[in-house]
Amino acid sequence: MAVHKINIEDFEEDDYYVIAIHTSLEDYRLAYFLNRELAIGLAKCKLDIPSQVKKVKSSFSRFTFDDEQKLILWDLVQNKNVVETKEIETEIDLFSSAKSTFSTATYLLPEYKKVDFFIKIENAESEIDLDKVISKISKIDAIKLVYSIAKENIKSKNNLIF
Repeated sequence: MAVHKINIEDFEEDDYYVIAIHTSLEDYRLAYFLNRELAIGLAKCKLDIPSQVKKVKSSFSRFTFDDEQKLILWDLVQNKNVVETKEIETEIDLFSSAKSTFSTATYLLPEYKKVDFFIKIENAESEIDLDKVISKISKIDAIKLVYSIAKENIKSKNNLIF
């Protein structure tokens, strides 16, 4: 009987680009400007990307556009989310106490904590000129910095599977 071996590397796809965006814009405003500059149709996804770090549950907003003609999938994803934790009541003295809340920042890609948003473009290596896309994005006034991230430099690649 013949033995067939299947390597997991045969099923891994590296056919995507990741673009980092530094901006103070809200997610919906950034999606609007990207739609206008890139002639795409990013729309708010009903399901956010869930995350849990140190028993703190959070989620990252996501806007998607599926270009059915070119078979390209665009995702605009929030990188940073601040979650407020429980109120803790501490007693100051016999007759007074104080309530304090704590906030925790969670990141989709923790190695890029300064990045506000990521654009993930799937199935686009033969269809899109990445330099042109970055040039068009950099024309948006409220964007401070935009650049491409090499896939080899991303340590938490599993967080980009959605």
